[in-house]
Amino acid sequence: MLRKIKDFLGLQKSVSVLLIMVIFVGMGEKLAERFLPKYIMLLGGGAISVGFLNGLDNLLSALYSFPGGYLSDKIGYKKSLIFFNLFAMAGYLIVIAFPYWQAVIIGSVFFISWDALSLPATMSLVSNVLPSKKHTMGVTMHSLFRRVPMALGPLAGGYLISVYGGIEGIRIAFCLAFLLALISLILQQSLMEDKKMPVQTGTIERMTWKKALTPELKNLLISDILIRFCEQIPYAFVVIWCLDNIKITAMQFGVLTAVEMATAVFIYIPVAALADKGHKKRYVTITFIFFTIFPIALMYCQNMASLYIAFIIRGLKEFGEPTRKTLIMDLAPENAKAYTFGVYYLVRDIIVSLAAFGGAYIWQVSPELNFMTAAAFGLAGTIYFVIFGRDLK
Repeated sequence: MLRKIKDFLGLQKSVSVLLIMVIFVGMGEKLAERFLPKYIMLLGGGAISVGFLNGLDNLLSALYSFPGGYLSDKIGYKKSLIFFNLFAMAGYLIVIAFPYWQAVIIGSVFFISWDALSLPATMSLVSNVLPSKKHTMGVTMHSLFRRVPMALGPLAGGYLISVYGGIEGIRIAFCLAFLLALISLILQQSLMEDKKMPVQTGTIERMTWKKALTPELKNLLISDILIRFCEQIPYAFVVIWCLDNIKITAMQFGVLTAVEMATAVFIYIPVAALADKGHKKRYVTITFIFFTIFPIALMYCQNMASLYIAFIIRGLKEFGEPTRKTLIMDLAPENAKAYTFGVYYLVRDIIVSLAAFGGAYIWQVSPELNFMTAAAFGLAGTIYFVIFGRDLK
């Protein structure tokens, strides 16, 4: 029975080690990451500094995706993931040692885009060790396990802030993040296998962006960019809107984040089981619709009860996210899966970083304008995907 469950969920040994690593590193990251905008303001930064941090996150996600994918295809996912962990730990040390908002910006260069560095290697691992009929399930398990620290991290971070205050509480959270990343590194080095695909000499060097981004991938990329504009224009200001405008506590915001992640976890596995049977487009479309609805729902929230509804909607936007990543995997050329992921996210996040930077200026004009602008981009992205998106079977 347990064997059948393990096979159904795609829990091969290296995948299982990856999922443990995702929990440890993610838990450390999410202890403080969701409160970074508030932390910057407590240390003397302003709205532009917060917008800069969010824009930097997107820009670094773009710039790191390509070398992350290239490195994974060249030296294997295990060695790549070890390097990425050490990179994040260096950032934690900077923030712990220097309690200034400028140090937060510098440290974030190392840790805030760990997902972008590691995602191509993660997708390469799933593609290499699991059969094609289990790719969506493998990506889904990765997404599901990522939501565990996303749910618990802000709760723990909110508790630390409530006990030790905003500044000291978040610094303690970064100390815990460093410790958890170290534990993850030890487990990964000890248990993870490094199965490399047989790649012909020079395959990666001969691969070009034009070959990697097929017409089908380009259509998915365009719609994805528009949807990420919808997400990133208000992203850094969600916590500020909730704490400063609706007047909830940091602990209550942690509860809302837990509700969001629990919603995502609840839908992941059944959607993955259906998507692996074909007709992926419908699930990605539903995802894009929930992305579009969230900023409008948040704009009309006035109390904690209405925020619960908004954050359930935010959790439902993960409905087809693993399916979207699997579409990228399916459309990527053989022997260059990680490279293609890197190129895709490099192009997407460089463009989307403009939305994150611009979101701060729109916020200064009006928070409501920020939310409405985000929803308009979401609607455009959804319509584009419905018309031009490809439905792989």
